[in-house]
Amino acid sequence: MDDLRDVWVYLSASPLLHLTLTLVAFQAGSCIYDRSGRNPLFNPVLIAVLTIVGILLITGTPYQDYFDGAQFVHFLLGPATVSLAIPLYRQFDKVRRSAFAILASIITGSITAMAAALGIGYALGASRDTLIALAPKSVTAPVAMGITEQLGGLPSLTAVLVILTGITGAMLGPIVLNIFRLKNWQARGLALGTASHGIGTARALQVNEVAGAFSGLAMGLNALATAILLPILWQLMF
Repeated sequence: MDDLRDVWVYLSASPLLHLTLTLVAFQAGSCIYDRSGRNPLFNPVLIAVLTIVGILLITGTPYQDYFDGAQFVHFLLGPATVSLAIPLYRQFDKVRRSAFAILASIITGSITAMAAALGIGYALGASRDTLIALAPKSVTAPVAMGITEQLGGLPSLTAVLVILTGITGAMLGPIVLNIFRLKNWQARGLALGTASHGIGTARALQVNEVAGAFSGLAMGLNALATAILLPILWQLMF
């Protein structure tokens, strides 16, 4: 046991350990997802998160130590987001033809997501800080945290809720869309991007390029719509 502990202490001092852990956990999640027949309930992001959290708890590793080693993945989020413009460019004609429908659905979806979160939270007796953190849950994390900070809430709580919303949307979104027999890839992409931002968009891209393109567009437009509409909605409701 002493030898094993010495090996762990040596490895934990290397920044490559946590980067490797992140990649291995996601690859394991992807394998489980494929083995399940691509069942959305076995979302690889959820499996990777649970695996990493379990290892950090068992080893007593502080999150900051993990982040310092795995921050290269965090850096790649920027280029990955920008790369969503590629499938969107390929589907530009479809976007142009559906411009009015896209704007109407984004505004409706944005208001519905915010109002539902605030309404349910208020009915369950959530505090003011929790309500503010809940409201932008369907927006990509950097924008959502900025909105929460401007309204006087807790950005850290918003970050957690955004991640949970994205994972839940990616898992249950396709199931709900199938229940309602929504087959149009453009509409499916808009729904996933509006409700579950980047994680939902990643799920849409795995299934269909058209859905992925419209999901990426919805993610960006929903962030803009929420940043404009949430302060107005907050004043009206509270």
